[in-house]
Amino acid sequence: MHVATHTNVIVPIFSGGGTRFPAHIGCLKALEEMQLNFPALVGVSGGSIIAALYACGYSVAEMKALAEETDFKQFADFSIIRLIREGGLSNGNKFENWLDEKLHGVTFNCLPTPLHILATDINGGGPVLFNQKLTPELKVATAVRYSMSIPLVFSFKEFDDQVLVDGAILSEDELFKDWLHDGTPSVCFRLKSTASKQPRKKRNRFPLPVYLLMLIRAFMNALSREYVHAEYWQHTVVINTGDISAIDFKANHHAKEQLFNVGYNTTRMILPKKLAHVQSYRG
Repeated sequence: MHVATHTNVIVPIFSGGGTRFPAHIGCLKALEEMQLNFPALVGVSGGSIIAALYACGYSVAEMKALAEETDFKQFADFSIIRLIREGGLSNGNKFENWLDEKLHGVTFNCLPTPLHILATDINGGGPVLFNQKLTPELKVATAVRYSMSIPLVFSFKEFDDQVLVDGAILSEDELFKDWLHDGTPSVCFRLKSTASKQPRKKRNRFPLPVYLLMLIRAFMNALSREYVHAEYWQHTVVINTGDISAIDFKANHHAKEQLFNVGYNTTRMILPKKLAHVQSYRG
């Protein structure tokens, strides 16, 4: 097998995030300033939004403007009836339609940059991959919707005999495969939240939605802090988004700017050390 020798080529993996995806835009800004090239991208959960937009040709400035002008609350059309009938507070249709419009209805076989998106089959199949080779005619927005199926927030989606939920619920081995088949190193930009006590509002007559969101927030925070295997530590950049939750649909301009900055600053500070270690290890 040919082993890549270019020191400025990586495959970035944008993992997790939910509504915190502006942090991944900051990561991309740093990667461009560091003059790193990536002939392919990998997206998981909220990270798949940014991977898809970039693979479709959006610039960092365009993505940042899009994140700032988009009101995330439009995607939180929550309904307890829908939760019972469809397995999620929201069916995710508004989000998928919004993204499909931004991507101009593009399918995998029409992308200028190769893109891999991961979801999880909770019907026992483990990680599920969408890309040009496996699903050429599938709309990219649909694959992102599959990967964004945060349990209980967005309804699970069916694809063939698979029941798909959030791509962040998968094994690390699937993330760190040799995506280009030439030894090009993968670097995972993984978002981490810090649990913080939220102010309790006056008790609602129908407390179930509030309790469910508290439970989901705790679950997503725990998932983001999941142990990183030592084998992949030098290929992982952990970005601490503080107390900004993966399901913060009310994120304002200040929060979005904070996310962008922490993604940018962490990447500029940590990634050179990681890449130096990887290059040294590869000899």
